[in-house]
Amino acid sequence: MLTIDKARERVQDTVARATRAGADAADAMLVRNRSLSVSVRMGALEDVGRSESEELGLRVFVGNRSASISTSDLLPDALDEAVDRALKMAREAPEDRWAGLAPRERLMHGEPPLLDLDDGAEVEPETLKARALIAEEAARAVPGVSNSEGAGAGANRAIIALATSHGFAGAYAVTSHGLSASVLAGEGGGMERDHAHHSARHESMLETPEAIGSRAGERAVSRLNPARVPSGAMPVVFDPRVSGSMLGHLMAAISGGAITRKTSFLQDALGTQVFARGITIRDDPHRPRGLRSRAFDGEGLPVQPMAIIEDGMLETWLLDSAAARQLGLSPTGHAARGIGGNIGASAANLYMAAGATPRATLIGEIEEGVLVTELIGQGVNGVTGDYSRGAAGFLIEKGEITRPVSEITIAGNLIDMFRNMTPASDLDFRYGLNAPSLRVDGMTVAGD
Repeated sequence: MLTIDKARERVQDTVARATRAGADAADAMLVRNRSLSVSVRMGALEDVGRSESEELGLRVFVGNRSASISTSDLLPDALDEAVDRALKMAREAPEDRWAGLAPRERLMHGEPPLLDLDDGAEVEPETLKARALIAEEAARAVPGVSNSEGAGAGANRAIIALATSHGFAGAYAVTSHGLSASVLAGEGGGMERDHAHHSARHESMLETPEAIGSRAGERAVSRLNPARVPSGAMPVVFDPRVSGSMLGHLMAAISGGAITRKTSFLQDALGTQVFARGITIRDDPHRPRGLRSRAFDGEGLPVQPMAIIEDGMLETWLLDSAAARQLGLSPTGHAARGIGGNIGASAANLYMAAGATPRATLIGEIEEGVLVTELIGQGVNGVTGDYSRGAAGFLIEKGEITRPVSEITIAGNLIDMFRNMTPASDLDFRYGLNAPSLRVDGMTVAGD
């Protein structure tokens, strides 16, 4: 059985093989994954899935040329063949003067921080089946629910190891547990669907199946008999179910790759007012049991909490080493990578701090507007900031949430949306990207 120590030794051995074979520099990443999932529908078991995988990614440098390769065959002879293939690819690759490992002096040393990401739970299929059945039963018990798309429960454990040829080697384990339910309400052409889900690092932190199922059923029923919405400019409130998507758009716009390619609507915004004053957005990779917490970044650099937006001002880009060199800056510990392919940049547990205004007050001030609980499509232009997405939710009339709405489009530009954004006080750390309810004035809503 692969342990954390053995995983670290394996990537160190792979890097050593690469340097012995002629690589000027190299790094290797190993992910050992074990997952179990169960799905049910209409009170009966529908599927049980178990998967185990172990994959290694190797990146080699020959001068300013580099290549990446991945393999799931980790026997010694196969690793030597993978190294040989990677070196041949690198020698044929174009030169990139920005390519290379992270600065040696910036590498993380010592033991990784204790983030309590692994609960060691060995979950049995019977346990997952019972959770899913209870969740679906609770959802179907809500008056008005007429059918079920099913419920699912899963558990996963992964070991992640990284080593570089210039002095870094680290590994850690993470677990995750999830539960979801999806049901339909109403009859015939008037049916509506909705769902609820929850994920947690520790099994003990997972919401009860009853709570998840009931929430799914109540959400589906609440969407019945949607009203029509007149088109026009009006305030839009993003529910916490979807408000974190705004942080995703910000993250994409301030990643080093977008900045170096000059494909970001925030290209020249560093050190300027991007959000309304009073808004703070932080990244906290050290959040204990956080869904996106990590011990080190994808290049072996230490990670630390930092302010991305402070009082509305953009404080930093998210930089891996290559982008940092190109911009004449220092890497920020945000390098992100998969097993194969290039390294990019991403935040960890990104969140917008809660505002001072209660959600009820934020909504109560709106004469006519929309509360959005679902977003549809990917209509965001990262170069211009133009934003247009399908949506569903509820009408806000004279300060009250009234009738459901669906098949509407909300549009604006992220530059204006960020500056006209007001956060409520209802922040809840439930997802990887978290934000409270967000009111954005002056958006265009297309309905009738």
